[in-house]
Amino acid sequence: MTTPPRVRRTNSNAGPVVLDDLSKQIIEQLQNDGRMPYAAIGKAVGLSEAAVRQRVQRLQDAGVMQIVAVTDPLTLGFPRQAMIGVNCEGDLESVANELAALDEIDYVVLTAGSFDVIVEVVCEGDGHLLEILSKIRAIPAVRATESFVYLKLRKQTYSWGTR
Repeated sequence: MTTPPRVRRTNSNAGPVVLDDLSKQIIEQLQNDGRMPYAAIGKAVGLSEAAVRQRVQRLQDAGVMQIVAVTDPLTLGFPRQAMIGVNCEGDLESVANELAALDEIDYVVLTAGSFDVIVEVVCEGDGHLLEILSKIRAIPAVRATESFVYLKLRKQTYSWGTR
């Protein structure tokens, strides 16, 4: 049995998508409850179920949104989360691509400031974090890393961009 591929979100260079108010309202409904039936969304925003289904599909096809299950890593046996700042030399895009190819890394961002790239990891424990750090440091263009271990998550939302 094979496991399905993980959802990977990447920013395209296509530029921003302009959304009308109805699309924004649909997104907001799904941000509140990703399992909300299209008929219920339609009732809330004043569209038919079919019209909502079509709009949701267009939003997904355009890369505006994904509908996924967001889990709590602690309840699934991943008690260690960390943000890792990475300093590199050479081509940052190629380093970011190598980092993104590591299954243990969930989030990769090229940045301006103290770090060239920042990654986020969810780990089974400190030993697992050490293994991931070793993989990151084995990339030839990586000069240094700095880890920021999460002690407690206070807030995590996915509701930006509709207002």
